Amino acid sequence: MDASLGDYIKSWLQYPLPHHAISRITHCLTRLKLGGLKDWTIARFVAHFGVDMSEAEQPDITVYPTFNAFFTRALKPGIRPITAGAKDIACPVDGAVSQIGAIESGRIFQAKGQGFTALELLGGDAAAAAKFDGGSFATIYLSPKDYHRIHMPVDGALTRLIHVPGRLFSVNPPTTRAVPRLFARNERVACLFDTPAGPLALVMVGALNVASIETVWAGEVTPPQRSQVQSVDYQAGMIKLTKGQEAGRFNMGSTVVLLFGKDRIRWDESYQPAAATRMGRKIASIL
Repeated sequence: MDASLGDYIKSWLQYPLPHHAISRITHCLTRLKLGGLKDWTIARFVAHFGVDMSEAEQPDITVYPTFNAFFTRALKPGIRPITAGAKDIACPVDGAVSQIGAIESGRIFQAKGQGFTALELLGGDAAAAAKFDGGSFATIYLSPKDYHRIHMPVDGALTRLIHVPGRLFSVNPPTTRAVPRLFARNERVACLFDTPAGPLALVMVGALNVASIETVWAGEVTPPQRSQVQSVDYQAGMIKLTKGQEAGRFNMGSTVVLLFGKDRIRWDESYQPAAATRMGRKIASIL
C-alpha cells in the first residue's frame, strides 16, 4: 500500500518532536502510584482500545499499582498455548504481521518503495548481518490493546545483545508507510541466538512513548539513552531460553523484527501482511 498524504503529514509532524524527552516523561508517569487517577486512566484505556481483560492473569484493574504494571500484565496460564511440533516456530508476540518474506540482497522490505538492510538493523555489525544474507524476515506490530511481553519463537542460546541508539518515531502503519528506513532509524535492542533453526535475530524496536525495553536476563536495557552502539557477547550456553519462554517486554507498545538464515525456515502461508496473530501460534516451520 502506498503512503497517503495523510500518512506523510502525520509523520512530518513527528520529526521536530523531542522523542526521547517525551518518552522519558512517559517512563516516569506510567510508574507513578496515583490511586484513583491511575484506575480511571486504565479504565479509559481499556475502553478506548478494546483491551480484553478476561485474558489477563489479574483482570481487576485496581490491583495494578501503576499504569506500566497494567500495560505489561501477564496472561492467564495456558491461554496462549505454544505450538508443540519439533519443527514448529511460534509467533513471539500478539499483534499483526506488518511484512513477511525474504531478505533480498541484504535488504528487508518495510513498505512499498521502502526498505532497510540487515546491516543497518543490527547496528553495523557486519559479521552478524552476514548470517542472514538470503534469509527470511517477519515484522510484527503490537497495537496498544495487545499483550506486550515477547516470547521465544524457538529454543535458543543467546550469543549477543546489541543496543542501537536512534530516534523514536511511532511505528503505527501510517508512519511505517511514510518514514524511510523506520526500523533502522528507531532505537532498538537486537538479541542474537543460536537455535535449531540456525541463527536468529529477535529485534525489539522502540517507538514514541516506548519508555523502555527489557530482557529477562539483563533487565531494563533502555533507558539510559546512549550515543554509541553497545554490544554484549555471551558465552556459549550461558543463557538458554526455550520456545514460548518470555524473553523481554515493551514498556508501552512497539514492533518486533525476526530474522532467520538462508534456507532455514518456511513461513506459514496463512501469514501475510495485515494478518492478525497471537503469541504461541505456529508462524513457520524449520526446514
